[in-house]
Amino acid sequence: MSTPTHLAGSAAANAWEALFRAQVAVLRELSADNIWRELSIKEYDVLFTLSRAEGRGMRLKDLNTEVLMPQPSLSRLVERLEARGLVTRRTVPDDLRGTWVELTDAGADAQRSTGRRHVESIERLVGSALSPDELDTLEMLCTRLRAHAVSSSADSLVTTASHLEDRS
Repeated sequence: MSTPTHLAGSAAANAWEALFRAQVAVLRELSADNIWRELSIKEYDVLFTLSRAEGRGMRLKDLNTEVLMPQPSLSRLVERLEARGLVTRRTVPDDLRGTWVELTDAGADAQRSTGRRHVESIERLVGSALSPDELDTLEMLCTRLRAHAVSSSADSLVTTASHLEDRS
């Protein structure tokens, strides 16, 4: 029986694999940390995202583009956060189908409390592994990669919409 050989991928595929595996390892460690008392890591992600939004709020559909969660799961999570008094929801005045989600003061307090412990874990797992210059480079590369992915996603939505218009 022969041993399977690993076929080398493209530089982009190899870089993606390294980034993905690093993310899995770091997220696994972050998830296992004893900092998630008040909030789950997914709840924290939603509250953190809202805390960085203008006015501490955003449309649910925009929030969905910022977090890695299917829309139905995000809607249920937001309902649970609202029941705990951490966010409020209301209808968007100019779009009765849209939902506006806003961080409450209690939600901001919970996010900051968990966030302080989270930053300590990030420093331990990421900050101690890389030099300050490497951290700056990693941030720059990830920011550029995200911007490109968002731009590509927007381009594909425009292309899909124009194909649908052509059919009508």
